[in-house]
Amino acid sequence: MAPRPPSAAVLVLHGGYETGVEPPPPGLLNLPGVRMRPFVRALRRATRVPGDDDRTEVLVRQVRYGHRGWNGPRADALRDALAALDALGEETGDDGLPVVLLGHSMGARAALRAAGHPLVRGVVGLAPWCPPGDPVTQLAGRDVVLVHSSRDRITSPQATQSLTARARRAGARTCMVTVRGGDHAMIRRAPAWHHLTTALVTGLLGTGTLPGPVTAALGLPPTAEATEGTLDLDRLRADRGAGLLPSP
Repeated sequence: MAPRPPSAAVLVLHGGYETGVEPPPPGLLNLPGVRMRPFVRALRRATRVPGDDDRTEVLVRQVRYGHRGWNGPRADALRDALAALDALGEETGDDGLPVVLLGHSMGARAALRAAGHPLVRGVVGLAPWCPPGDPVTQLAGRDVVLVHSSRDRITSPQATQSLTARARRAGARTCMVTVRGGDHAMIRRAPAWHHLTTALVTGLLGTGTLPGPVTAALGLPPTAEATEGTLDLDRLRADRGAGLLPSP
């Protein structure tokens, strides 16, 4: 019997650098790629088919970059993300396959920029790089949840919060979750990052349940202030009805 095709897919985009035209190093030398492996494992466990440990109902795949950096107007990571989405549609033969893009740092920027692709249903961005001039119109009709440490010194949580408001005015459904005491590399409070991300991705795909406060934030009107759609991870955990996370 032929295996059933996936019901949905997640494309994972790791971080990178502002500039760098050389290819990422292979394997464990590619630290930004290694950083996303625990997220991939957690998602595969969460979407495993009952009784079949070798198969998941959701295809989880990491995007390969041709270059280490974004490289200004070349936007190399964006080009790779769009190419991966096109290849996924051709591979599965399903132009309606729902896809969530999961990106970290530069990868989150690429995910946000690629969200206009017809396969994309939502974006989960971790410690995203959100330059003020980046467009948001491509996010219209998408669910966008951005997670940022309050102590991030590499990318700006304030810029992330601003983008959620701009994108909401452009027709997206947006939310920001703040991780107090976290860091850009997502090493501090790592289990909390992994559990939250899994809940968000599976919730947006419909294979899991989104925390209630996140659902409420995504339903805010376009005129809502940025702060209205900003949630605190620890308050989510304290909400018994949120369905979230063990303690870090």
